[in-house]
Amino acid sequence: MDKVIIKDLLVRGIIGVNDWERKKKQDILVNVIMFTDIKRAAEEDNIEFTPNYRSAAKGIAAHIESSEPFTVEKLASDIADICLKDGNVDRVLVRVEKPGAVRFAKSVGVEVERERSG
Repeated sequence: MDKVIIKDLLVRGIIGVNDWERKKKQDILVNVIMFTDIKRAAEEDNIEFTPNYRSAAKGIAAHIESSEPFTVEKLASDIADICLKDGNVDRVLVRVEKPGAVRFAKSVGVEVERERSG
């Protein structure tokens, strides 16, 4: 399976369960791997047959800036759903991290993997 990758997309948004996290935007780091078959896109040199990483990144950023979830788990699941709306994506791996959220750790986060149903 081929992969289309969005690496280190940094967006600021409201996320967290603590009162202070609900008041101030913080950095959210997103990595996405969209699994697909790019053979036809390559043969025809046509973006129509491959996931559009620009559209995906814009949709992810817009969601992060507006959704204000409490958990990283919810955000990661939402991002997976956004990616799977692209008919060229068969499966997606999403990692969402909150840099500096825990003392002495560079970041904390979750990783989810989802695939198209049906």
